[in-house]
Amino acid sequence: MKRFPSVKKNSDFQVIYKKGKSYANRLLVMYVYRTESDGTRIGISVSKKVGNSVVRHRVTRLIRESFRLNREQTDSGLDIIVVARAAAADSDYKKIESAYRHLCGLHNIMKESK
Repeated sequence: MKRFPSVKKNSDFQVIYKKGKSYANRLLVMYVYRTESDGTRIGISVSKKVGNSVVRHRVTRLIRESFRLNREQTDSGLDIIVVARAAAADSDYKKIESAYRHLCGLHNIMKESK
C-alpha cells in the first residue's frame, strides 16, 4: 500500500501558513504554497473546537478522501493545508467535498477540464 502524501513536520506547516495564500468558506480554510517538487502534499488540521476525537477523526477522513478523489484534477507541485471549521462537524461527505472543490477553484489549482 502506498503512503499518503501528507505534510507532517511542524516546520513545514509553519512555512505554508506564513508564505502560502489562504481562502476560506463556511466549512474549511485552505492554505496553498507552490513548491518545486513534483507531487502534491496535504496537511489536515482539525482543532478540539470541532468536536471530540471521534468527530475530529471523521472530518479528517472526509477531507483526506476529498483530496484523494480530486488529486488528478489539481495541479502538481503544491503543499496544501486544510483547516476544518466547527461547522464541518455536522457536515456529510458531499458538503465537505463541495467546500474543498470550491476552495480549489478560488485558488485556481484545478486543471482545465477537457
